[in-house]
Amino acid sequence: MPTQGKSPVIPTMRYRDAPAAIDWLCAVLGFSRHLVVPGEDGAIAHAQLVLGDGMIMLGSAGDDAYGRLVKVPAPDGANTQCACLVVDDPGAVHDRAVAAGAEIVWPLESPEYGGVFFACRDPEGHIWNVGSYDPWEAPE
Repeated sequence: MPTQGKSPVIPTMRYRDAPAAIDWLCAVLGFSRHLVVPGEDGAIAHAQLVLGDGMIMLGSAGDDAYGRLVKVPAPDGANTQCACLVVDDPGAVHDRAVAAGAEIVWPLESPEYGGVFFACRDPEGHIWNVGSYDPWEAPE
């Protein structure tokens, strides 16, 4: 099992321009670089970004064994999954996303189950749900 308090579920993603994606994810969504392993020709072989006790892993898209399993979002914008981030101030993250030119696919709102939430696409089309609702908290 992972270190106490660290999530054992770690989403992984591929990006066409992984170095630019890392910069965007850190500047806009608040991730920090934990480990970045450069690949050939400016690619990223492997990267680990952290946010609180959570982590994502990513790398450059390519025609390798893993790249044939994990794709970037479809040209029509379809995703087969999205990541959810629990943050203290979704409004501030929303403002950074808008300022960075992100497509807001779900407006900032307060859902009936609690918290404040919005969803956006990163520059390569991955969908990110960002909100203050913490599903680990006991229901009221």
